[in-house]
Amino acid sequence: MVTTEHPSSRLRSWMLEGLSDMGKGMQQAPHAQPEPPHEGQRWWRVMCLTGVDYFSTLGYQPGIAALAAGLLSPVATLVLVLVTLAGALPVYRRVAEESPHGEGSIAMLERLLSFWQGKLFVLTLLGFAATDFLITITLSAADASTHLVENPHLTAALHSHQMLITLFLVALLGAVFLKGFLEAIGVAVALVGIYLGLNVIVVAVGLWHVITAQHLVTDWSAALTAQHGSVFAMIGVALLVFPKLALGLSGFETGVAVMPHVKGNPDDTEERPTGRIRDTKKLLTTAALIMSGFLIATSFITTLLIPAPEFQPGGKANGRALAYLAHHYIGNAFGTVYDISTIAILWFAGASAMAGLLNLMPRYLPRYGMAPHWARAVRPMVIVFTLIGFLVTWIFDANVDKQGGAYATGVLVLISSAAIAVTIASRKAGQRKWTVAFAVISAVFLYTTVVNVIERPDGVKIGACFIAGIILVSLLSRLARAFELRVTSVTLDDMAERFVRDIASRKIRFIANEPDRRDKAKYRDKIEQIRKDNDVPESEDFIFVEVTVTDPSEFEGGLNVRGEVLHDRYRVLALESSSVPNGLAALLLHVREMTGHIPHIYFEWTEGSPFANFLRFFLFGQGEVAPVTREVLREAEPDPAKRPRVHTG
Repeated sequence: MVTTEHPSSRLRSWMLEGLSDMGKGMQQAPHAQPEPPHEGQRWWRVMCLTGVDYFSTLGYQPGIAALAAGLLSPVATLVLVLVTLAGALPVYRRVAEESPHGEGSIAMLERLLSFWQGKLFVLTLLGFAATDFLITITLSAADASTHLVENPHLTAALHSHQMLITLFLVALLGAVFLKGFLEAIGVAVALVGIYLGLNVIVVAVGLWHVITAQHLVTDWSAALTAQHGSVFAMIGVALLVFPKLALGLSGFETGVAVMPHVKGNPDDTEERPTGRIRDTKKLLTTAALIMSGFLIATSFITTLLIPAPEFQPGGKANGRALAYLAHHYIGNAFGTVYDISTIAILWFAGASAMAGLLNLMPRYLPRYGMAPHWARAVRPMVIVFTLIGFLVTWIFDANVDKQGGAYATGVLVLISSAAIAVTIASRKAGQRKWTVAFAVISAVFLYTTVVNVIERPDGVKIGACFIAGIILVSLLSRLARAFELRVTSVTLDDMAERFVRDIASRKIRFIANEPDRRDKAKYRDKIEQIRKDNDVPESEDFIFVEVTVTDPSEFEGGLNVRGEVLHDRYRVLALESSSVPNGLAALLLHVREMTGHIPHIYFEWTEGSPFANFLRFFLFGQGEVAPVTREVLREAEPDPAKRPRVHTG
């Protein structure tokens, strides 16, 4: 007999098959799962994964700096470099030390905060991280299309189609991830090597023209003096425009995320991978030094060699300043090769960002119970992020300059959170000098973030939309999964196991009790009330079960049960859980498997509004315990004959 699978079933299977793609096809993606222990790549190769995001900003950073600072662009870029080397680099070297498995600064802050305020804070940071990664996709695609459209060989045919080209590049990126994404490290090494090599040629030629035409430097310095008056005025203005140049700081979060791919020492352990930490610091430092050198050199030559009107929207250097120099001073053949290289690395930077989105969300949301089941698969999430990419591209009209504010906001929020995290970590470690230094760095980045938000609110608006969407979807998912059995394991100590083995020779009866007032009278009165309400003979025996709620915002975890004898008479099983009903349901199912008998548990009805009690359960793990325990058991055990019995009187 031949069965034909329904088309909708085939589509569903194909969509959910993406989960296995993450495990194999994306194994080498920039933010994918780590390499096997003691395997991996040399740090300089992994640096290229950071480079496709970090170094690719050379495609648009000099033009953005010229628009923001004008003739002051080299001075403002120098400020950016100082902040990079003296601020962002020390921060992320410390982040690498504190979170060597690629969790990043968000995980550091997560460990410092608990309960719902901690979860909401992490969700907020995830919103800004999503802004960072998504705008990386759309901005990189927009700049890649700019390089394509402005190529002298293609400009006549493509000039009015930049939006369509950008949307095509975003769609192509999504299509690649729907198929699978292989061997990113090897591709990244080739792209970064070629791209940086071509940039060395462009910078060398540009510097040669500046040196040989000496009037360029004198004209520039004279114009600067006439415009700003003094060196102090120049520095002051450079500091004011610095927030607009914050795109040049992108890539550090990616640098930490790729840590699991770095090959460390043979004797590295999972708890303390010393070699991986050391080589990741090399990675971050080398990338920052390379980028700093390029930023200073490119801002200098583009400011002196390109007429100011060409930087403006519609100008030939807008979004492609170095490509303009390549075509103008070296020739269209070399310029076309440079354009192809730039388009490739910008597109691959979008691939890095997409991989980051696909790995960042599952790292946190499933542990919070805040991800729909289909969000665990790659393909549905690729489609969601691609559609959002279309929307963002349309909103910003595929314009690099318009997206700069949103991108900078995401980058700055993540760097600020990292600076705050390492400040707190230094303070807890008793390192006073580092605490003061990181506190100053945090203040600088917080100031930069606030100024960027005030001057260019698009970023915080996009970030707010992501935050609202993530929180809404997360809470709806948590609500839909409220009655899941969320305990991953149950462990009984010797005393608790002895209690269960003993009562298993009779009928297993538990009494759910609140662990507040543990005096003798309370236990005596509770037993009498349960006997009366449920008509249980006095010959029957009971064991009390008391659940202490720990962090109700945690979705899942293990359950440790300890046995106690109180007042030389009453046996108590004490346990801690994020949810009373889940803890009780898990214990009952474990006892059933352990003894082969169906346990019974007895409750008293909770007073108050059922709706208010459900909210107490949802937010604080308590509330209407009896019916919720029964519902958790019903979902966990579909066979009523095998389900533990719940009695309420």
